[in-house]
Order: sequence, then C-alpha cells, then structure tokens
Amino acid sequence: MRSNDQVWGSRIGLILAMAGNSVGLGNFLRFPVQAVQNGGGVFIIPYLTCFLLMGLPLLWVEWSMGRFGGQYGAHASPFILQSIGKRRFWAYMGVFGIFTNIAVAAYYCYIESWTLSYAIHSLRGTFIHLDQKGVVAFFNQYLEFNTNFFGIPGEAIVLFVICLALNGFILSKGLRGVEMVAKIGMPLLIVFGIVLATKSVSIGTGAASTSFPEGNAWDGLNFLWTPEYDTLWRPKIWLAAAGQIFFTLSVGMGTIHCYASYLKSREDIALNASTAGFTNEFIEIILGSLIVVPLAAGYLGMDWVKENISFGVAFQTMPFLFHQWGVVLGSAAGVLWFGLLFFAGITSSLAMGTPWVSFMQDEFQWSQSKGALSFALLTLLLGLPCVLFYRYGVFDEFDYWAGTVSLVVFALAEVILFAWVWGMDKGWSEINKGAELRIPSGYKLIIKYVTPSLLLVVFIGALITPVDNNWIAAINSFLNGGGWALDHSSIISKLFQSALQEQLLLATEPQEIQWISKQLLYSNLSRFLLLGLFLMISWLVYKASKLPKNEY
Repeated sequence: MRSNDQVWGSRIGLILAMAGNSVGLGNFLRFPVQAVQNGGGVFIIPYLTCFLLMGLPLLWVEWSMGRFGGQYGAHASPFILQSIGKRRFWAYMGVFGIFTNIAVAAYYCYIESWTLSYAIHSLRGTFIHLDQKGVVAFFNQYLEFNTNFFGIPGEAIVLFVICLALNGFILSKGLRGVEMVAKIGMPLLIVFGIVLATKSVSIGTGAASTSFPEGNAWDGLNFLWTPEYDTLWRPKIWLAAAGQIFFTLSVGMGTIHCYASYLKSREDIALNASTAGFTNEFIEIILGSLIVVPLAAGYLGMDWVKENISFGVAFQTMPFLFHQWGVVLGSAAGVLWFGLLFFAGITSSLAMGTPWVSFMQDEFQWSQSKGALSFALLTLLLGLPCVLFYRYGVFDEFDYWAGTVSLVVFALAEVILFAWVWGMDKGWSEINKGAELRIPSGYKLIIKYVTPSLLLVVFIGALITPVDNNWIAAINSFLNGGGWALDHSSIISKLFQSALQEQLLLATEPQEIQWISKQLLYSNLSRFLLLGLFLMISWLVYKASKLPKNEY
C-alpha cells in the first residue's frame, strides 16, 4: 500500500507553491526577450489569447487530473494518468511527467546557481568598477571555471553543487519544506520586482547623458505596449506566444499533477488554478516587462535592445546598468535582481523534484530523505555535462528536447486523455467538484476542441517550421511545386542536426572542423543521456505496474 499521506498546510501555501512552480526564470528573462523579438506590443495579443484558450484550460485539466489520481494514492503522472485512462499505455505516457522535470532541472539548477553567484558578487562589489565589456568578460570567465568561490576554484561547479544540495535539503522536508519556501520566496520576489520596476521606469529620459545619449526608458515601455496590428497575423508570433505560455505556466511537465494530487477530494481547483495562473501572468506581464527592457532602453537605447536582447542580458549587461545608479544603490539593485531570480528559480526547481520523490515514495516505499537525495544526485549526474560542456551545446540540447518538445507532446496527450478518453462530461464534473468559482460553460467546448487543436498546430508548426519562419512564402512555394524548405529550428532539422551538418560541410579550417565535430559529439552525448533517463524511468514504471496497487 502507498504510505505517502502528506497534505498541504494551508490554501495560501498551496497557491503560492503552485504560483512558484509557474513563476520562474522565464518570467523575467524569457518573456521580455520573446516580446521584443516578436514585435513588442503585438506579441501581447496572441500571448493573452493563448493564455485564455490554452493556458487556463490546461491548468484546470492538470489540477483536476492530479486531484483525481490522488484519491487512488497516486502522486506522480504515470499512475495519475493510468487511474483515468485505465490502460497501461497511459502509465508509460506519464513517464514524460517525471522525465521532463529531471531533465529540465539538470540545466535549470545550473542557471539557478548563476543567480546565486551574481547575488553574492553584487554584495561583494565585484561589478562596481567593471564596464559593460568587463561584465561580459566576467560571465565568460565564470563559464570557463576561471572564477573562484571564496578561494575555491571552479565557482560554477561549486555553486551548482550547493544549489542542488539546497534543493535536496528542502525536498527532504516534504510539502512542508516546499510550502515554507513558497511563503517566503514569493512575497520577497514580488517586493524585489516592484522596487526594481519602479526604479527602472522612473529613470525616464534621465539616463540620457554624454555616455548614454540615446537613453529613454519610456521607449521600452511604448514598444512593449503599443501593438503594430499589421504584423498580428504572422504565424511566427503566434507560435512564439504559445511556446511562452507553455514555458511560463509549467504545463505539460507533470509538476501540477503532483502538487494537485495532495489536495482533498472536494478542494476547489477551479478557483485555486485560476488564482495561481493569474498570479503568474501578473508577475510576468507587469513585473517582467518593467525591468530589463525599460532599463536597457533607458541607458543603451531601444535600437540596442532590439539588436542585442537575449537571455544573457540579465547577466552580461544588467550588473553594469545597475551601477549607473551609484555604488551603494547599484550593489543593492544587483542583490535584489539576482535574489529575485534565485527565488523564482528555486520555487520552480523544487516543483521539478517533487514528482520524482513522490513516485519513489509511492511505488518503492522510499523515505522522503532518500527520494530527495536521489533527485539531487541524479540531477547532478545529468547536469554536470551541461556545466562542463556548456559551450558545446549540451545545455541547448537538454532545453530543446526536454524543455520544449516534451512539453507539447505531453500536454497534447493529457488533454486528449481528459476530454476524449475519459470523456468531457466526467472531466467537467471533476473540474467543478467543490468549486466556489464556476467556470463558464463555454470552456467545456474549448477544452474538448480548441485547446487540443491549438496544441496540434503548435506541434506541427514546430515540426515543419519553414526557413526564416516565413510561412506565407513556404506555403506559396509548396503550392507552386517548389517544395517545403525546413528551417534549422524545426524538430525534423534538429533531429538530423542539419545546422551542424551544414556548417561541417562548409568548414575549411582544421580548427573550425574540430570545433563543429565536438559540437556534434556532445550533441549526441546529450541525446544518449536523455534517452537513457527516459528508458530508466520507463523501466521503473514497468516494475511498479506489476504491483497489485496499480491495477485499476
């Protein structure tokens, strides 16, 4: 019999933990990048549309599936899905709900360790006298293990291990530990975000000077909130918006299944899921858009932002910009910024660890401490290649296959299970059981038809992305017999490593050939590790499925 009888301590703790699961590094790093790269204000329209038609429905689906499976003592996706679909196939489909979390945690905790490092260095005043190139050089040295942590060489590895140890320790305390971190981390994150956003916006045109003649923070805000409607119907923007919804809400991962499985049978999931979802959206759209872009635009100009915005700006540019406010305020802002990112990161990484720990508790009677330790060690084993071979693309391979493709595949499978296999009538009844908030009846049709259709479009769009994301040109070419040229970012091209293969064919210098060959080697190593992880979890599910308690 399963002996995992944990419960959430309070409703506010549950909501903050669920919000913490969703609110992560993507809210402050990925969202502004996606918004700028996809037209600024026009991006918000498809983004909010995808949230209402895909994000919210998936939240309700995953919360209700988790709560239902929890009544059978299942707290991880494999047997939560099987409790609904009855067939053994769904248990193996549920492997994605554990695999994705461990694989994503392997590189996510590495970024999390960056934020911890930069918070410490901001406090120590490391960035005070560095110009922008100096901050970039520091980041590169960090990745190459040429910095040290209080005298210990290899700071990147040391802090990565410390982050994993911290995650493991908190997970060993069970839901109580996760809830405690959420109750502390989420309010601090919001306070830090409000302080930084207020200061970033308040610089207005005051940043313009001899050093920064182009600066105007309001240019950044105007760009993010002024739609250009003539670009609204570009498929690229809609696909990017759908992808961001997946990333930001943590749907298609199995974490929500796990958290919701510890709810009581008549706990209100309609209101709780909506509250967690809208909390995430507030933090992402409001705070996420009011820090990086206005601050960078205020000092470096909006043209610089459009040309250089990337995930790395948070680490390669923000410390330099903060110190334009002076030594004391700049150091304090650095601590707030990287502290905010650290809290956003750890609340998400704890959610990633919970499905594995719960699965091992449920099926193999492991203790909470043993499950937490095994998660930390497994993540360390998978994460070290991301750390050691970051520049060879291991990090990117993990992110693409586990953090992008797997999410869409699993979300599509679970909404089909919920609406078509289990049946929309049963599913709708489960969503609304014990609900204080009655979901509009129109969502019954949305969940059954619109949401899976959008997911299918997203998957097909990613599978056959045309060159330069130019869908109109690709369709015209195809209709005129010119074929369909795939972009290197498409799933098919990624699968066959077409970008690297093309570079290798064009390379002439021995050093260049050696570099690309190493990238191919480590790319294949990454895929071998991911496949091995998936097969290992599948084998564990097979072993567990033979136990009497898993016969539904």
